[in-house]
Amino acid sequence: MAEEDVSQMHTQADDYDASQIQVLEGLEAVRKRPGMYIGSTSSQGLHHLVWEIVDNGIDEALAGFANHITVTIEKDNSITVIDNGRGIPVDIQVKTGKPALETVFTILHAGGKFGGGGYKVSGGLHGVGASVVNALSTNLDVLVVRDGKGFAMDFERGHVKTEMHEIAIDDKPVSRGTIVHFAPDPDIFRETTVFDYKTLMNRVRELAFLNKGLRISITDMRPEEPVVESFHYEGGIKEYVDFLNVNKDVIFNEPIYVEGMENDIDVEVSLQYTDDFHSNLLSFTNNIHTYEGGTHETGFKSALTRVINDYARKNKILKDNDDPLSGDDVREGLTAIVSVKHPDPQFEGQTKTKLGNSDARTAVDRMFSETFARFMMENPTTAKQIVEKGILAGKARMAAKRAREATRKKSGLEIANLPGKLADNTSKDPEISELFIVEGDSAGGSAKQGRERLTQAILPIRGKILNVEKASMEKILGNDEIRSLFTAMGTGFGTDFDVTKAKYHKLIIMTDADVDGAHIRTLLLTLIYRYMRPLLEAGYVYIAQPPLYQVRQGKFIKYLDADSELEALLPTLPASPKPIIQRYKGLGEMDASQLWETTMDPSVRRLLRVEMDDAIEADMIFSMLMGDKVEPRRKFIEENAQYAELDV
Repeated sequence: MAEEDVSQMHTQADDYDASQIQVLEGLEAVRKRPGMYIGSTSSQGLHHLVWEIVDNGIDEALAGFANHITVTIEKDNSITVIDNGRGIPVDIQVKTGKPALETVFTILHAGGKFGGGGYKVSGGLHGVGASVVNALSTNLDVLVVRDGKGFAMDFERGHVKTEMHEIAIDDKPVSRGTIVHFAPDPDIFRETTVFDYKTLMNRVRELAFLNKGLRISITDMRPEEPVVESFHYEGGIKEYVDFLNVNKDVIFNEPIYVEGMENDIDVEVSLQYTDDFHSNLLSFTNNIHTYEGGTHETGFKSALTRVINDYARKNKILKDNDDPLSGDDVREGLTAIVSVKHPDPQFEGQTKTKLGNSDARTAVDRMFSETFARFMMENPTTAKQIVEKGILAGKARMAAKRAREATRKKSGLEIANLPGKLADNTSKDPEISELFIVEGDSAGGSAKQGRERLTQAILPIRGKILNVEKASMEKILGNDEIRSLFTAMGTGFGTDFDVTKAKYHKLIIMTDADVDGAHIRTLLLTLIYRYMRPLLEAGYVYIAQPPLYQVRQGKFIKYLDADSELEALLPTLPASPKPIIQRYKGLGEMDASQLWETTMDPSVRRLLRVEMDDAIEADMIFSMLMGDKVEPRRKFIEENAQYAELDV
């Protein structure tokens, strides 16, 4: 749809005026306690500013009045967001006596989302919107184009700098809509005010998938060659499933897609099965990723399990005396997206990303089960593949259960006494306890001798552990190294995982700084991501950073991490005596004192925390690097080989 056609989308566009802007409270507390309104003042909170403005454009798209949003990171690291919706109302808002445009940007919770009749469904988690972005920006300017006229305002840290005034619009990028430009306040965002392009791009792409037909473009003006990407998916979440499965072998080519409306709840579901052992279920409410699930996800899961079991019984694939397939069985290898648009979403859970509305469960269950049951009937070959995959998963689950019970009996109490295995710390306080996973017996021995016994436990592993991306649970539990880690952490694994039982709040991967060490680290991270993911989400997983060089000259000793640091240091040293340079090929070359003072001593060591900022991309990368498909891995290596540091 061309941009100029948008004005014809709905004749009721003129009904969106100041009477639909409802005021709830003032802005006073925002600068004092910004974390209450945007979650934090870290990088995450900084990027949240962009989403508050983008969400306003999304709301216009959901209401049928916009089809294009652009996000630009300007050269000075400020942000410009443009949408071609109706434009924020500019007439006088009765309660404040000020233009609605000023009200929206200066009064907290003033907007068309709060019962004023502006929107039936709106995105955004907090709904605090433009006023909070304004309060937390050094400067913000907004231009509204409505009825062939332009209306502009400027603000400074939430206060009006220039009153609303009419301006010419001949050279403006939209013939109708809203342009917001803001610069985050470094007094608020002390950690960083630098926007990360990848973070913004990933969310922009996600929003385009979740709102089919909407085009969202993003531009980064900071590089010498500006980066421009545009996302537009007529297939919506169906194309999202294709995107997620790009590195996987699928059971049927076309993802199943369900769409419908029930009790004013818009429901979309898309799914496809792969030959994986893992499932990847993403749920969204009004474009918010509901990480903790909720009623919509429950409705989908129960419908999926019921329909597959019913089909299996009716078609005699499951016999009368066979146990029904469990939810875990039917979800093995599943990639699915559940997206609902709810007029009054109620969120709960620790991070307010769990949907609590009971009507969402009913709507998703009913909408999905009807369509999926019909799909199974009309596609008997595919239906049989889905059921048989579930039956195989059930058999593997029972085998894994037997292996799990054997694991508990065999190693639950013995592990601390196994020679060469866990050397536990003496403290029982998980908050100060650290578990080092150390590559090799030699390094393990040094680590055990050099550690702080009160807080640091050592678990040496021999060689490369099993690649769990390609293995069944039965095979995984048959691996001594993996079983040792599961038992040492005390959390269980997979669906039984309980992060509150973690014996250590730091799990530190300490491998050699070479290719083999990197491979072992990747295998361990794959294991943790697939079967102990809450450790990553809690921020408990770290990577140790051992040095590459030791330089000694008389009593002077310095450890260095890179060739560039060595090149910079050498010219600064006196000519004699000649410095002795030791390049560490592995952790095993360090004695206990060196390992302690470079890599384990909390006062000087440097740990990298493994973040879970983008679980979706992580899932795709693990599948690509560790899965069966060779072509995506080859492409990745070819594209990234230029960044590798080779030790020839």
